Amino acid sequence: MTTTEVQATPESALPSTSVQTPDGIFSIIAGHSAVLAAGWTADLQSLELLIHPSLRSIGDPGLAPTSTRYEDLGADVVLSQAVKAVQEYYDGDLTAISAVPVHQKSGPFRQKAWDVLREVGPGKPVTYREYAAATGSPTAVRAAAAACAMNAAALFVPCHRVIRSDGTLGGFRYGLPLKQDLLLRESR
Repeated sequence: MTTTEVQATPESALPSTSVQTPDGIFSIIAGHSAVLAAGWTADLQSLELLIHPSLRSIGDPGLAPTSTRYEDLGADVVLSQAVKAVQEYYDGDLTAISAVPVHQKSGPFRQKAWDVLREVGPGKPVTYREYAAATGSPTAVRAAAAACAMNAAALFVPCHRVIRSDGTLGGFRYGLPLKQDLLLRESR
């Protein structure tokens, strides 16, 4: 796989990069302490729009370098870690993506739901109902599905590992064929 540097959109100072994968271009936008957005697209502007507005201008506003949750690693280090994890994932280490720090911002349910998604292991997809239950809100199936839909950090927050109760794929921002390929890769 090759890594290609990509310019950030003119209205943004957020560092970004992209990686050529077997599934196409995978782009990553980072702040000082974590990945803010990632996905199978070369369109950085559309990817940046997935980032909570309060995180777009400087990456991690309000997060001090001494924060217990986020350490100021520097965006270059974050991007380097993320690229390495993507390469390792595609080389067969399906757990490599788990170590990459991610920062997304929303309400309490989505925050919890995104944390829970990071615990869903490769090759062990869960249904939206099981996912909702794992968040502690078993009746919040639609809210769980919405958390998947609003996930800005695809792959690192593996929303592709959530499927419908009948075994069909449900939705995926980057297309159902890609979701199927990811699940197949992880089931081997």
